[in-house]
Amino acid sequence: MNKIPVGILGATGMVGQRFVQLLEGHPWFEVSQVLASERSAGQPYGAACHWLLPTPMPAAAQGLPVKAISPDTAAKLDCRLLFSALPGKEARPVEENYAQAGYAVCSNASAHRMDADAPLLIPEVNAAHTRLIDVQRRGRGWPGFIVTNANCSTTALAIVLRPLQDAFGLRRLSVVTMQAISGAGYPGVASLDILGNVIPYIDGEEEKVESEPLKLLGKFDQAAIQPADFRISAQCNRVPVLNGHTECLSLEFEQPADPSTVIEALETFSAGEPVAGLPSTPARPVIVRREPDSPQPARDVETQRGMAVLVGRVRPCPLFDIKLVLLGHNTVRGAAGGAIHNAELLLAQGYLES
Repeated sequence: MNKIPVGILGATGMVGQRFVQLLEGHPWFEVSQVLASERSAGQPYGAACHWLLPTPMPAAAQGLPVKAISPDTAAKLDCRLLFSALPGKEARPVEENYAQAGYAVCSNASAHRMDADAPLLIPEVNAAHTRLIDVQRRGRGWPGFIVTNANCSTTALAIVLRPLQDAFGLRRLSVVTMQAISGAGYPGVASLDILGNVIPYIDGEEEKVESEPLKLLGKFDQAAIQPADFRISAQCNRVPVLNGHTECLSLEFEQPADPSTVIEALETFSAGEPVAGLPSTPARPVIVRREPDSPQPARDVETQRGMAVLVGRVRPCPLFDIKLVLLGHNTVRGAAGGAIHNAELLLAQGYLES
């Protein structure tokens, strides 16, 4: 197939760079436009971007001219799909402007996640929620649309919750996160604050982790998403780890469950069509580790190109039913990789047809 040209909003930032990295050699998409602030506009991407990732900047991106994010560029891009790596506070008006101009916007930003007419999407979890796009277009009267991926901690959590909700029903859960510093962007957390330390507060994070899974695991009723009715208590911490969010869960179910049946539900969880055939879909969305000290970010975070979620220490909980530990790659599965995965689903479902 001819590759679809795509643009990246906020291409010089850390998540924008991850988009550029992950799209190199993608079988369906190729980067044709990079957009950033006025101070970067007019420069080649290689000169405007302070590259932070451990792999070299893709050669095809280095010479791309950076265009300014502005209403003036909205009608002048040679692509119809945009990935948004913008900060949440800046994203809302910008993304709406480009959707109004006819672009499909796959956003990593938090601005529209909880909008009633915006799909909050993880392909293996709620692929049918893309039908909300038609509601959005009718209600807002624009030819484009906005689809969002979830918060980085929510993403790994929801992928684990999906098969457990289906098998046992969820009543309530407690989650404590240990979140990597890359989740704070660049330059992120000051070294004197995080080295040898744990910061027990991330602005707005607990609210996201407590609300987003309810939308993700809710049901589309042809007009809106009816949220799931289980309860979540979240405590979120920043820890001195580079990549990989670790989360400790205790879960109470509607139906009886023990460690063996929970492990079976997680290990047999798979994506149906068309999700299973998407380029970014991991062979196994959830991988259960039996070692008593797994999963660990330093050893496991790149499993299946960073798109799988690792689970370990599945055991009885003296307060609820089951407790376990999970690990997800926050800047791949939980950010740029998740948005690319969403775009693949949109293409497979026909939403990116010209």
